[in-house]
Amino acid sequence: MKIFINKLLLLFTATFLMTSCDSEYLAELNPNASTTVSLSKSDVVLEKDNAGQDALTVSWTMPDYGFEAGADYKIIFTSGDKSATVTIGNSLSKVFETVELNKLLLGLGLKAGTVANVTVEIKAVLSVYSSISSNIETFTANVYQDKLDLITNWGVVGSGYNNWGADGADFPFYKTDDENVLVTYVTLIDGLIKFRTDNSWGLNYGDNGNDGTLEEGGADIPVTAGTYKITFNTATLKYTKVLLTWGIVGDGTPIGWPNGNPGDANYVADQKLTYDSYSNTWKVIIALKDGNIKFRQNNDWSVNYGDAGNNGVLDAGGADIPVTAGKYLITVDFNSFEYSLKPLDHIWGIVGDGTPIGWPNGNPGDANYVPDQNLTLDYSTDDVWIINKFVLKDGKVKFRADNDWGTNYGDTGLDGNLDAGGDDIPVTAGRYDIRMDLSNASAPTYTITPTVTY
Repeated sequence: MKIFINKLLLLFTATFLMTSCDSEYLAELNPNASTTVSLSKSDVVLEKDNAGQDALTVSWTMPDYGFEAGADYKIIFTSGDKSATVTIGNSLSKVFETVELNKLLLGLGLKAGTVANVTVEIKAVLSVYSSISSNIETFTANVYQDKLDLITNWGVVGSGYNNWGADGADFPFYKTDDENVLVTYVTLIDGLIKFRTDNSWGLNYGDNGNDGTLEEGGADIPVTAGTYKITFNTATLKYTKVLLTWGIVGDGTPIGWPNGNPGDANYVADQKLTYDSYSNTWKVIIALKDGNIKFRQNNDWSVNYGDAGNNGVLDAGGADIPVTAGKYLITVDFNSFEYSLKPLDHIWGIVGDGTPIGWPNGNPGDANYVPDQNLTLDYSTDDVWIINKFVLKDGKVKFRADNDWGTNYGDTGLDGNLDAGGDDIPVTAGRYDIRMDLSNASAPTYTITPTVTY
C-alpha cells in the first residue's frame, strides 16, 4: 500500500510540474510577438514559356517570441472564397517557381487571361493552442491554362439528362477542329432534350420535324436511354446523334472478358472510358489484376484495339495488352491511337450512412460486399478527386482509399480540413458536388457543395 501511495505522489508531482512548466511557457510568450510578410512582386504574370523560372518570393520576419521557439510556418493564399495553405517548416521565406505557383492559383479558381487579386498571410504555429498571424499582403495574378479548354457555353438539357436543369448544370458541348462544329459525349435516359447556351433559355434549339435540323425555340427532341456522341453545327444547324461508348475489357479487369451480348442473362458491360475535354482523350481509373486487356467500342468486338508491338500504340484488332496488378489511370488518344497506364497510389471513395451505399459491409470477396462509391479525378487540375450531382441522405460520411480503412480521412473540428482517421462528417439530405483536394499532401481539404440547379 505504501509503495502504491508513493507512486501516486510521484505521478501527481510530475503532472503538477508539467502543468506548471506549460503555464510558465505560455506566460513567457511575448504578447507583442508579430511577423510581417512581404512579397517580391505585386503584379505576377505567369507564362508557360517561363517554366522553371522563379515567379514569386514570399518572405517574413522572425517574431520575438520572448524565448527560444521552434515554429512551423504556413503561407495562406486566398482568392474569393477559396484558400490554399502551403506548409513551410522553420524557414523564413519560400520561392515559388512558375509552374508550381500557376498550379496553386488555378486551384483557387483563377482563369487564364483574367487578372485576379490574391492575398497572402503567414501563420506561425507554436502548438495546437498557440499561433501568430501576420499582416495580409495582396498581389494581382494572371495565370495560364496548362491544359486544353475545349468546353463551350452550349449544353444538353432535358428530361433525358438533368430534369430540365433541376438536377444540375447542362451537359457541355466541346470544341472540335472545325470552329462551327461542336461535339459532346453524354449518357441519356428515355426522355426529351434540347440544346441551349449558358444553362438558360435565352438561346435554345429544338427540332420541329425531328429531321436532324435545328430551329431556334424548336420542339423537344425525343431520345432513348444510352450513351451518345452528338455533333452540332452552329452554322448549318444540322446535328447528329449516334450511340458511342469506349470501354476496356479483359481478364486483367475486375469484370473479365465479355460474357455474351447486351441483353443476355448475366451480361456485364465493358468498363467505360470517360471523355476528358482537357486533353481530348478518353480515360478510366481502374484497379487491374495480372492478365490482359483490350479496348473496344459499343460493348462489341466489331471495333476493338490491342497492341501488336506492345509499344504504347494501338492496332485495330491487335494483340491483347499484358498488365500487372495495380491501380491505374488509363488514357487513350483515339486520334493518335497512343495509350498509357499511369500507376496511382490510391483510388479514393466516399462511404457512410449518408451515402446510398451505407457503411462498408465486410471486405472485398465477402458475400454481399458492396464497394465504396468511387470518386474520379478532376482532369482540369491535379490531385483533386470529385463526384458531382451525388445524392446524400441525412447521416455521416468519410473518405477512404481502396475500399479499406487503412487510409481514411474525416474532419475533426468540421473546419474543411481533412484529418487522417478523423471524425465522421455530418451531411444532410440533398444533391451535392463533392471535392477532395490532395494537392497539398500536408494539408488536404474538401468541400461538399449543394449542386447548382437552373
